[in-house]
Amino acid sequence: MSDECEDVQHSLSDQKLARQADRDEDYARLGLKRGEIQLWEDGMRTSGGPGSFEWWYFDSHLEDGTSLVITFYTKWLLDPKGPEAPLITVDLDRPGQSEKDLMIHAKPEEFKASKEKCDVQIKDSYFRGDLHTYQIRVADESVVVEAELVGQVPPWRPGTAYKYFGEHDDHYFAWLPSVPQGKVTVTITEKGSPPRTLTGIGYHDHNWGDVAMSKLLNHWYWGRAQAGPYSIVAVRMYAEKAYDRTELTEFMLAKDGNIIADDHSKVTLHLEDTFTDEKTHKPVANRVIYDYKEDDQNWYKVTFQRSKTILEYKFIDQVKGLKHILGRVANIDGAYLRFSGNVSVERYVGGKSVEQASDPGIWELMYFGHVE
Repeated sequence: MSDECEDVQHSLSDQKLARQADRDEDYARLGLKRGEIQLWEDGMRTSGGPGSFEWWYFDSHLEDGTSLVITFYTKWLLDPKGPEAPLITVDLDRPGQSEKDLMIHAKPEEFKASKEKCDVQIKDSYFRGDLHTYQIRVADESVVVEAELVGQVPPWRPGTAYKYFGEHDDHYFAWLPSVPQGKVTVTITEKGSPPRTLTGIGYHDHNWGDVAMSKLLNHWYWGRAQAGPYSIVAVRMYAEKAYDRTELTEFMLAKDGNIIADDHSKVTLHLEDTFTDEKTHKPVANRVIYDYKEDDQNWYKVTFQRSKTILEYKFIDQVKGLKHILGRVANIDGAYLRFSGNVSVERYVGGKSVEQASDPGIWELMYFGHVE
């Protein structure tokens, strides 16, 4: 075999069926620029038609230990084949109180979203912002939640934000952390109670795709947190069998508001103290550790140490009636778990630990497929 043929064969064997879209031609195809994020990137990026899905996500950890998560969807991500079916989910977890979980459904005509910037409205609720300052309002019969998020870390895009799947980039999933970390002010007004205002740390990202995520991804660990002067956003995705179970990692570490590390090729992941969750039957790691190594002597170690599970459900339990029955027949096995606990950053120089910082954080395990 000639050297040229050997080179071609080697190149083909190195190709992966799932990849980060970070080549020059990817930027050109998508009309993006390296290191520059524009307002329209946080606007609506899909048509809303069959196959597509999109959501705008916000979470916060507040001063009294409250965790608040709000998501605006064009449609439920598990059913992207259908037309627009907008909804809002709110998950409110307060110390010493029962969890409050809302799911607000709307008609397609009750949904509006700009393509020029983040400006999404569902019924009387909205999610608006400009890559730095966001206003979010959710109104329901039982509660009104109003939040303002002001960025402390600049918007960050891992590559083009896109992950491509298939030999010819047949499908994609995209993820844009528009506010990796920001200051949050939240006012919660529950029926029959006076308004309560809290402050804390928050996060916003934007996700979209063109096919059901369960066809592309088996599961992922995702988390964001503040630890002293550090801000962390980290994810490990595991592609489905059809895409060689490729592992895709993204990682961002900022200090004092400046991004200092975001090269995914330098990251290794360790899952420790794993147990099987009783409700979802999914393996859960009590410790999720990301090592970001500049070299053998200098690195950062980021540890997500689970204290409790604040939300868990099986996907099959989110649908009723005939769809529920059909889902069981089809052996739908997906599940979602959200955790709270301590997140720490440790810096090593010359092989020695020289700095440590930690704070409370939120992270998740999303399981679309069966446990391998």
